[in-house]
Amino acid sequence: MLWVEDILESAVMWFLARVLATFFFWWAGLGFILDQDTARATMDALGFQPAWLFAILVPAVQIIGSLIVISDRFVWFGAGMLGVFTIGTIFMVHDFWNMSGPARQQNYLSAQEHITVIGGLIVVAIASHIRHLWIEQRRRHGFL
Repeated sequence: MLWVEDILESAVMWFLARVLATFFFWWAGLGFILDQDTARATMDALGFQPAWLFAILVPAVQIIGSLIVISDRFVWFGAGMLGVFTIGTIFMVHDFWNMSGPARQQNYLSAQEHITVIGGLIVVAIASHIRHLWIEQRRRHGFL
């Protein structure tokens, strides 16, 4: 199906994929930047001190990592930033093993979702690498 290949190989689709794969991060980061009072209150409620510093660092990591992935340069680095951040949130925020009842179940499910997001970030990094190799090969052979 040639039209499917055209869509999958399209620069627009590749850009959209990177934007959507990082949406979870850049949207939350923008929300914290635009509402620093809520960001500080959230960090304080989670026990992160000084709350003002975490209210700056968390969205910085989320937005910078996302922009690196979206830029399609050093995607492995941006995906790695977001992946390490996401692993950290499992241990520092969604520590279901220290909880009971509904909170345990809710945070267990959040941890599972976070692991899936990390897998998606790895896939994006691999796809970026392969796509760059593919483009370079096409250039060398005069297709671009």
